[in-house]
Amino acid sequence: MFGLFLSAFAVTGTICLGVLMRRARFRGSKGMLVGIVSASCCLLLAGALFSLAPASAASAPAAAVDAASAASNGMGFIGMALATGLACIGAGIAVGSVGSAALGLVGEQPGAIGTTLIYVGLAEGVAIYGIVISILIFSKLAG
Repeated sequence: MFGLFLSAFAVTGTICLGVLMRRARFRGSKGMLVGIVSASCCLLLAGALFSLAPASAASAPAAAVDAASAASNGMGFIGMALATGLACIGAGIAVGSVGSAALGLVGEQPGAIGTTLIYVGLAEGVAIYGIVISILIFSKLAG
């Protein structure tokens, strides 16, 4: 349980720090960004290790197997969430940049709308790949 709290703290802390830095218009160096992201990754890894560690050595073997199975299923669900979430965030960033460029092009050349739709569709395909990976992970967990 401590590992779950540690992982949640790492994610929410990194997001809150980023929002606060953006609101304060703080421009940090690339080294600072690397340090913050690496610290967050270390906390996530520590949380994963704590959640996978056995509860106690004195517990019964059947209970240990159930706890290990529950921990592995939990990590599978976290993997599903990360695959879908990060793929959708990446697709949103890609569609935002490609869509704005496509609108600029269509404003100058109205006949190029078909070509621009292809590029926006390719950018949106990233989200579909993330959802497919999540479905594959879920099929392994359910089976």
